[in-house]
Amino acid sequence: MSSGTSAAREESTREQPRKGYAYNRTRQAFLASELTVADTHWTRFRGLLGKRRDDFTSGQGLWIVPCQGVHTVGMRFAIDVIYLDANMKVVHIEENVRPWRITPVRLSAATVIEVPPHTIWETGTTIDDVIEIHVSNNGVAAA
Repeated sequence: MSSGTSAAREESTREQPRKGYAYNRTRQAFLASELTVADTHWTRFRGLLGKRRDDFTSGQGLWIVPCQGVHTVGMRFAIDVIYLDANMKVVHIEENVRPWRITPVRLSAATVIEVPPHTIWETGTTIDDVIEIHVSNNGVAAA
């Protein structure tokens, strides 16, 4: 195998988004069993832009690292937003954020999880809940 092929394979592996899950330990409920990590300038900028509502269904989520607030400018559907501090504790929630909105900036937040609308209500997630996030580096959800 040539070093060019090896370098191309390594580059394509790095481009695959990291995957995992988000679990509310306090409520014993999954927020997202298919969590995608947005932790580069490009993935945080892109977020859910260009996705359709059918592309972001129950069980899916986007973990934005670092993040203290989001917008839905250019989006086509509503989302729930869960703000987490550095200890993975919920410090703020925004339910059913419709397209073309800007959520508040929370300086106490370190990261944000975007999930489909009604996820917060369905899981009973509230302020001070503790969220467990597991992420794999190889593009496959962690077990």
